Amino acid sequence: MIIRQIGRGIILAFVIACGGSTGLAEDLFVDQVAPILQRRCLDCHNDGLREGELSFSNSDDLRQSGYIDVDTPSDSYLLELITPIAGHAEMPKDAEPLDRDELKIIRRWITQNAPWPEGHRIEPRIIDDRDWWSLKPLLTSERTIDPSVNPVDAFITRSLGAQGLQAVEQAAPSVLLRRITYDLTGLPPTTKAMEEFLKYWERDPEATWSATVDRLLQSDHFGEKWAQHWLDLVRYAETHGFDKDKPRPNAWPYRDFVINSFNDDKPYDQFVKEQVAGDVLYAGTEDGILGLGFLAAGPWDFIGHWEVGEEKLDGRIAKHLDRDEMIAAVFNVFQSTTIQCAQCHHHKFDPIAMQDYYRLHAVFAAVDRADRVYAGLSAEEKSEKDRLEAKLNTLRKTQDTLRTKLDQQIASATTDIDHRIEEVFIQSPPQTEPPPQYGFHSQISPDARNEKWLQVTLANPAMLSEVRLIPAFDRYNDIGAGFGFPVRYRVEVSSDADFSEDIRLWQDATERDQSNPGTRTIVISGDSRIVRSIRITATQLRERRNDYHFALAEVEAIEASMGENIASTATVSAKDSIEAPVRWAKQNVIDGVFYKELNDEFALEELHQLRDQRNEITKQFRSSKMQQSINRVKEQIQEHEIQLKKIPVGQKVYAATTSFPGGGKFVATEGKPRPIHLLLRGDLRSPDALMTPGAPRLWQGAETVFFEKDSWNEGDARARLAFYLTSEQNPLLWRSIVNRLWGWTFGSPLVSTANDFGRSGTTPTHPELLDFLAVQIRDDPKHSIKSILRLLLTSDAYQRSSTIDPAMSKRDAENAYCWRANRRRLTAEEYRDSLYSIAGILDHSLGGPSFQDFRIEKPEHSPHYQYHLHDFNDKASHRRSVYRFVVRSQPQPMMTTLDCADPSISIPMRDESTTALQALTYWNDRLVEYTADQFAKRMDAHHEDADQQIRFACRLVLGRVPTKQETRILKQLQTIHGNANVARVLFNMNAFVYLD
Repeated sequence: MIIRQIGRGIILAFVIACGGSTGLAEDLFVDQVAPILQRRCLDCHNDGLREGELSFSNSDDLRQSGYIDVDTPSDSYLLELITPIAGHAEMPKDAEPLDRDELKIIRRWITQNAPWPEGHRIEPRIIDDRDWWSLKPLLTSERTIDPSVNPVDAFITRSLGAQGLQAVEQAAPSVLLRRITYDLTGLPPTTKAMEEFLKYWERDPEATWSATVDRLLQSDHFGEKWAQHWLDLVRYAETHGFDKDKPRPNAWPYRDFVINSFNDDKPYDQFVKEQVAGDVLYAGTEDGILGLGFLAAGPWDFIGHWEVGEEKLDGRIAKHLDRDEMIAAVFNVFQSTTIQCAQCHHHKFDPIAMQDYYRLHAVFAAVDRADRVYAGLSAEEKSEKDRLEAKLNTLRKTQDTLRTKLDQQIASATTDIDHRIEEVFIQSPPQTEPPPQYGFHSQISPDARNEKWLQVTLANPAMLSEVRLIPAFDRYNDIGAGFGFPVRYRVEVSSDADFSEDIRLWQDATERDQSNPGTRTIVISGDSRIVRSIRITATQLRERRNDYHFALAEVEAIEASMGENIASTATVSAKDSIEAPVRWAKQNVIDGVFYKELNDEFALEELHQLRDQRNEITKQFRSSKMQQSINRVKEQIQEHEIQLKKIPVGQKVYAATTSFPGGGKFVATEGKPRPIHLLLRGDLRSPDALMTPGAPRLWQGAETVFFEKDSWNEGDARARLAFYLTSEQNPLLWRSIVNRLWGWTFGSPLVSTANDFGRSGTTPTHPELLDFLAVQIRDDPKHSIKSILRLLLTSDAYQRSSTIDPAMSKRDAENAYCWRANRRRLTAEEYRDSLYSIAGILDHSLGGPSFQDFRIEKPEHSPHYQYHLHDFNDKASHRRSVYRFVVRSQPQPMMTTLDCADPSISIPMRDESTTALQALTYWNDRLVEYTADQFAKRMDAHHEDADQQIRFACRLVLGRVPTKQETRILKQLQTIHGNANVARVLFNMNAFVYLD
């Protein structure tokens, strides 16, 4: 909101009622005005969240705002904002305007010069009302249910009658088998399964259906299908997201954990506990570690954590957002509660205070995301590995502390020089930003003495007068000028393009450490002999931050007779290189583009001299006792790293952890919680009270503060949260999961806002049924998901036809009351898997590392995922889609077009769109073309007779024999265009793409 400018003569302050105020005016404010301001205004205009620079918390804030004109109160800007025009007012924003009585009270108050009793504060309203359907205790239905009737049908039938609706007939048996096979396994029924089902259905439909439900629930493919629902929900992917969307090669064990948990019908409370505190509550088990992949499944800011670090505000913001993402996942997924809405202010609709939100931050205050071992090590090896990693983290923290102290000492000793350097830049302004081409950058090395080389091979032999090396410039880790210039190096030339003979040494800088040259060009004189190749070998690499590299901006080869640079047409090679155009590439060193700090040559020379002086002072400190201490710590780090390498790597999962090797600025806490403060306005620069672990009181008796003392074990904090979530008194957990099971079974949940059971969400269409199912799973000693699904799938409601009854549609167009089945399109995964299955080339193997249906370029920097380069003949990619390597930044094009879930956010239910691009995908996608060709071969191999081929194809694709009209059309197509095009037509038919 833009603050109105108050002109001359208008007093910016207003009269505050104090000693001279009448009791009547005070009563008006306290009894009528303050409650309106608290209820309708304070959520956005308070001490923490001053939208429009306006706060109604106290008199001083309002006095300074300029929203009230005491000279002419009726002209006050505040009145203008709250007065509706044509039913709409500027304030409250995105809400109903104040009603007539409220407006009258505020207007009367303002016209009295807005009296405000001395010392009175209006505090933000905290919702404490739990009189909301989802927060009430679960109710056991008191109505009598006929034991011969499925309880689901008893509730549904009662609701239909109350709404004046009548259910449609049962679907045809072939339709039912196709529906339930896809719903439970994500695959089409085989022709054999269809034949047997129809045969037994004729004898005993009820027994046949019950046996089919049990068979499919016991299938290994059940876990693969239902894990996909869960992975959508928990924002699972195998890359980090954000700017550097790096791969997570060890994310897949969590996916397999989910598949196995569904197949094993793991008790739901155990499933929840393992994903929050499995390492504590199920210590010593693989699933206890694997489940923690849930907390780490979402996006992660590599730059913020690895490159920036917690020493800087941006790094602490990244850490804060990381915890926020974990907290939101826990409460959105398990509780259907929007806890994240209490980050900047108390929740506007639900009983969640800011204190509750930040107590949850304290629960996860020691946790990070990284690879951790879950199997493959003996107890002794695991213990030793943990000890070494903990020691390494301690040493690295010590190293950082010592370096910081040394840097401070150097900064103190070079204050005058640094001040003059600043003046030089002010007097001779530099280039605003480096050009996009930075130069050459070797691969990163953990060892400074790992030699790297760069070679420039001229187009033709030439006599050179000199070679010039221009250092790189990169602000990474605040290095800037001289980025990556070697500490020790040599420059050699050869008359041979292969650099195999006539090798001459032009510069040897390998005997002692070289100062960082900054942006000063290093000039190396020639020897008046023919040169074809120039090689720069870094024998000791420059440090970045706990690792080492070699970088150059430019290499110039100056021809002797003309004095011109002839390197621009050369070819460049290197021992290794980070190829991340346009910033880093070998060819950049001959492109003539590099950063010039200053355009004024005299100023540049002074800058170099100042830096030389600074380097000399720095050298003195680098030989001090402090530096010796740093070197000793560095040696200890190297010794521990050597010991760590002797221990087997073990099997790893990307999961929540407090102990890991780390790297860059990313350092483990080793279980020591970071201090967590309540943040005013959600701003890290405005810390308030120190917080301890806890959770919101969302039901009567819920534990809100986990520990009375200010210190705690981080694992115990997560364990307390896990018990909080799975409490039998927690109505949200049990309602949430059965609502999801209903939605994934029937196509639409009983509560449409499946991740939000709060007041900003919707209410259940069948509240009694929802509570009945929630009580069933809560009171079941096994807390069995499959038992709930069995109940849903054996109901008449599930078996209805999807036929549209116009009369019923007028009463219930959305089918909220389940008078028919919901017709749905195959999901992206179902469509893809069906094509491979029908073509006869689907690999049914379970579990293991994900396949990649792309080629990855530059994985070490900012990866590019190239789907168009995928070879469909690669049999590793013929597996179920659930085993696909999921990328956040560059999702698979076909899957995205067919409404695949966005892996960066929690998706409780898939959207189902209809677009022209989908039609083109079904017909023209490379996968469709490939599988159609494979299916044509299968048709040809099945039978020589064309009629038999078409009959065979339709039974596989459509689950039925073709009609006479379909046979005629397909035969004609087959005769003219062949079986591959018959397959493509079948793959586009609504009878295949949709489930009735």
